[in-house]
Amino acid sequence: MGVFVHIAAHDVGRLSRLTAGCAGATVAVFGALHMFHPGPAPALIPAGVALLLQVAPATDGRAGRLRAGAAALLALVAAGVGAANLGSHPASGVATALSGLALACLDLRVPRRGGGIAFRVADPLLLGAAIIALVALVPRLFDATFPPGQAPASVMPAYLAGALLCLAVGTILARPETGPLHTLEESGPRAAVRRLAPALIAAPVVAALVSAFAAQTPESRPVAAVSTGVILAALALLALLAYLVRTLDTADQRQRHLVAELEERQDFAQTLLQSMNEAVMVLDANYRVIDVNRRWRELTGHDDLPAESPPLPPPGTGGDWILPRADGTDVPVLATMAAIPDAAGATRGYVATYIDIAERKQAEEALTEHAAELERGNADLAAALAFKNDLTSMLTHDVAQPISSIASLAELLCADWADLPDDIRLELATKIDKNTRRLIKMMNDLQLLFRLDTGTVTARRVPVPLLEVVEAACGTAIGTGDVEIAIDEELAALADRGHLTVVVENLLKNALGHGAPPIHIRAERGGDGTVRLAVQDSGAGIPEDLLPNLFGRFIRGAGLGLFIVRHLVEANGGSVRYEHAEPRGARLLVTLEAAPSSA
Repeated sequence: MGVFVHIAAHDVGRLSRLTAGCAGATVAVFGALHMFHPGPAPALIPAGVALLLQVAPATDGRAGRLRAGAAALLALVAAGVGAANLGSHPASGVATALSGLALACLDLRVPRRGGGIAFRVADPLLLGAAIIALVALVPRLFDATFPPGQAPASVMPAYLAGALLCLAVGTILARPETGPLHTLEESGPRAAVRRLAPALIAAPVVAALVSAFAAQTPESRPVAAVSTGVILAALALLALLAYLVRTLDTADQRQRHLVAELEERQDFAQTLLQSMNEAVMVLDANYRVIDVNRRWRELTGHDDLPAESPPLPPPGTGGDWILPRADGTDVPVLATMAAIPDAAGATRGYVATYIDIAERKQAEEALTEHAAELERGNADLAAALAFKNDLTSMLTHDVAQPISSIASLAELLCADWADLPDDIRLELATKIDKNTRRLIKMMNDLQLLFRLDTGTVTARRVPVPLLEVVEAACGTAIGTGDVEIAIDEELAALADRGHLTVVVENLLKNALGHGAPPIHIRAERGGDGTVRLAVQDSGAGIPEDLLPNLFGRFIRGAGLGLFIVRHLVEANGGSVRYEHAEPRGARLLVTLEAAPSSA
């Protein structure tokens, strides 16, 4: 349906421009035929040509601008000719000047206040010219009703008045998109008034025409003819006024209905906005806050609209966001920001939606903490499992060997006691004693390991002479003939004496068991209030692949010595580290706090 209306309007527009072009040609011909008559008749030629140029097919670029300029120039020439004849022919001069100016200002519009359709400057000029031409033509219609020699004098020649009326009609039809055809497509009270205005103007003209035709008949007298025309005009005016009142009443009722419907929709939208469980904030295109709902006030603690909008996510996005509250705190929300487009697609405002996710965040944090606790528990379980596996491996390897040796030697000694000489008996008993001491040492290390693992080992630090502790450890160790000691007698460390003894014994045992003689034990005072005890062997050193776990709990074949050393040294506020010895060998360096010199 809309397509047919568009096609019909297009066809009507073409017909309107064609009629305007015919009017322009007719006016130009009238001007050419009467160009030598007195008055502004020659102005009809440029006026008709200007109208023809105005209705010519529109073109872009320089050609279109030249055509429009030529039409305006010819129209101004016609207006100038009319103005030049104001003194001798005032009515025709004014009408011609108004028609020329209307043609020159045909596309000139003045915008109205508050928007709406722009005012066309040519309309009042054409109306003035048409009224003058009608006033000039109407008296001639009554020439036959007057006695000979008493007919009313005309203010303008008939041919000129007719040509000006034709020019006015053609000028109106030259722009159908802004003239009467455009008015007919509109609706409302203003459109009704604009539709009736031509009829109101034409009513007296129609009345005059009816009176003139009635006067031409022999049976009617002039008074009766004029009375008939006036009565018909009055009836037409009453009918038009009734139609206008009815149209205005209908428009008023429609407007009231639209206002009521708009208020109902506005109330529904406001109720819907306030009843939403999500916090909603409405902003204009410049990010000024227009409205908020009840949930937004509850979430932020604001009773009134904020002076400025809070931090917002970019339009068309969303995600976790922080919304500031009135008391200075923040609330985590799930925020979304959407643009509100107008009919043309441009952004006319924004809607921000906030969902309180504080409880969800707390649940996520609690779940994260619980997961961390589970991971720590799993790590502890894994460590305990590794400790069990390492302990089982050590018991099956390191503990089983001395027990098996003691059992076999004791069985041999018991079975062949009578046949064995005394020196063999002493040798076997010595081996049993050595393995027994080794087993006791291992059990003591395990007991100390359990205490270290549970954190129950405490250090009672006192000044301990290093030379005394080292000599005592060398006296109990086996195979210490190649140990060289270089320690000052007055050098003392602040440590637990029992812990320091175990540390030295394990370092010496490690050097003797895994290194090569000679073994060098040295100690010296550091410049930072510490003493450094170094145990160095002359072996091949420790392989690189074992260094990362050198002081770990279990290293196969190394026992618990270095693990116990590290924990006991740290319990006494010191540290232990490994160094490559030069030219070869391994050096273990223990650093402890030095005892005061007076001690």
